[in-house]
Amino acid sequence: MKKVLIVLVLMCGFYSAFAQDENEPAEETKGRFKKENLFTGGGATLSIGSYSTVLGASPVFGYSINKWIDAGIVFNFTYASSRDVYYDPYTGRYYVSDDKARQTVFGPGVFARFYPLKFLFINVQAEQNFITNKIIHANGPTEKDNYSATSLLLGIGYAGGRQGVGDLYYYISLMGDFSGNKNSPYVGISESGKAVITPIFKAGLQIPLFQGRKYR
Repeated sequence: MKKVLIVLVLMCGFYSAFAQDENEPAEETKGRFKKENLFTGGGATLSIGSYSTVLGASPVFGYSINKWIDAGIVFNFTYASSRDVYYDPYTGRYYVSDDKARQTVFGPGVFARFYPLKFLFINVQAEQNFITNKIIHANGPTEKDNYSATSLLLGIGYAGGRQGVGDLYYYISLMGDFSGNKNSPYVGISESGKAVITPIFKAGLQIPLFQGRKYR
């Protein structure tokens, strides 16, 4: 949690630094809220295999503070279902387990994207996810485990089609969870039981709001 607070302070510092570099005079922009700077969008996840299914969505709502910074809130939902496939060396065949494993992850978060270039951004995202794991045994009671985890995602991304504030564009990003929380859904676990940072790929759309006829 301390790492999340430190990052939020750094985000405020980045905002102050970038705001001073804006071309518009401070007296013209101070205190002005522009509804056309609001945006929505987000990403989706779909993976369907023979013995596993993953469904997810991460809608966002945010505001472009200026041409350098976007900030907002995100809500995550992911559902995963799988069955184990194991090899029997005595028969030389693969078998599918009758037991089912299911995981549900949902929770809110806040994010900021800093654009040193119009197509390149640095992403900072803090999340609080609530996780439910179930193992449904074919011949026994269901095991269920509930817990929560704070995640701190840091990374970089590419914004295709972005020119500035109020543009419709797609983005892809590469991030990692630097919280060190082994309960995070984004990390692996080492043999010693510690959290291991793993690459997280995300893609989605940013859709501007209140643009009049611009995107009609």
